[in-house]
Amino acid sequence: MKCPSPLFLVLLLLHLSAAVSTARDFDFFYFVQQWPGSYCDTRRSCCYPKTGKPAADFGIHGLWPNNKDGSYPSNCDPDSPYDRSKIRDLIPTMQAKWPTLACPSGDGSDFWEHEWEKHGTCSESILDQHSYFQAALNLKKRADLLGILRGAGIEPDGGFYSVDSITGAIRDATGFTPGVECNVDESSNSQLYQIYLCVDTNARDLIECPVYPRSKCSSRIEFPTF
Repeated sequence: MKCPSPLFLVLLLLHLSAAVSTARDFDFFYFVQQWPGSYCDTRRSCCYPKTGKPAADFGIHGLWPNNKDGSYPSNCDPDSPYDRSKIRDLIPTMQAKWPTLACPSGDGSDFWEHEWEKHGTCSESILDQHSYFQAALNLKKRADLLGILRGAGIEPDGGFYSVDSITGAIRDATGFTPGVECNVDESSNSQLYQIYLCVDTNARDLIECPVYPRSKCSSRIEFPTF
């Protein structure tokens, strides 16, 4: 039996090394939920999905691999396209918990395709397509942001609340400090848009964020109705 040449072995080791280095080439996940009232209350407005107006609750935006230096991988595997058939059993729950508000109205497929191909493919050595979406849904169950905020007297009633009170309520309930992202409404008021929680690389446990997303929030922000 002919032995492999030294050059072949070197190339094989380089290939395996590259595969390992990209297998988990990130430090943590951002688990991001967005408030639909703030998504819609902007100049671009929104379109309800074909299934109808979503519930007045924080919806999942995504589960995003990130690095401690603030960088993030994206679009890691063009050979792993979104396949709705692989998550067929999750679709009803995703339509409720991970709804699309983009225009024109859709069934969620374009949104989920974008999230998988941009973000999910960068963690597929840990989570296959079904596991990726299931992990996000599991985290949503654990982080009931609306219930947490309401428990602290922070209601989506169009009132203004301090960012410190919002982050404090979530920290008290989860044990971890969230990141808060704001956008502006048509009257240029700063409003609560997205909340970031950090998760370990297995997408199971919340952790303290190594780095927070940039925020342009005022000290007091609106929590609009939906």
